[in-house]
Amino acid sequence: MSDSSGQSNASLVIDAFTGNSALSADDVRVFLLENPEFFAQNPELLEKIAIPHAQKGSVSLVEIQSEQLRKKVRQLNYKLTQLVSIAKQNEKIYRVYTDLNVQLLRCTSVAEVQFTLEDVLQERLQLSSAVIKSFKGPHSIPELQRRLFTEKRFKNSNFFFGRLSQHERQLLFGENSAESVALLLLGDNNDLGILGISSSHADHFTPDMDTLLLQQLQQVLNIILPEMMGY
Repeated sequence: MSDSSGQSNASLVIDAFTGNSALSADDVRVFLLENPEFFAQNPELLEKIAIPHAQKGSVSLVEIQSEQLRKKVRQLNYKLTQLVSIAKQNEKIYRVYTDLNVQLLRCTSVAEVQFTLEDVLQERLQLSSAVIKSFKGPHSIPELQRRLFTEKRFKNSNFFFGRLSQHERQLLFGENSAESVALLLLGDNNDLGILGISSSHADHFTPDMDTLLLQQLQQVLNIILPEMMGY
């Protein structure tokens, strides 16, 4: 682009912005898209282009670009802060479950397993309760209720996340708060029982949750519980 053609194009663009040119808005738009270096080559034009602003009156294109950049920076900083917060929370949860699995491997009875689950999950993750409901023995879930419950909540998976009916909450958690729950079928053949973990927050356990940490917990319990429960 020669100096003379550059000045001519610059004048045409300025005239288009001020409404004094035969160029249409689309013509200017296409020209600027095809010549992204235009304002870099004609920096003096940036201060001459004034754009109406509802609060500030007329402002230059430079001011608008600067404000847009500041807004993007604020949005990126906010997203970064959120990501850091989520990462720290995930690290905390990971450490809790890692410690829990180690402690469970040292347990020698079902009562000790139950106490360890309650102690770690309630104290360190502020969950409402953690219970093991066996399918056999004096304190097991009645056969009919067990069959109805598992057919309803474990149709396609040995995990369930979400909310239960009042009757189901009472069956598994008694009087403990259970606005949302995580349920795991126990046993290599899903015949050992159910581990239920509840929260007082309705949105704590949701169907789209990742199951990695709970799968690891399930595997540990499937190793240690059968012998303790006489299977």
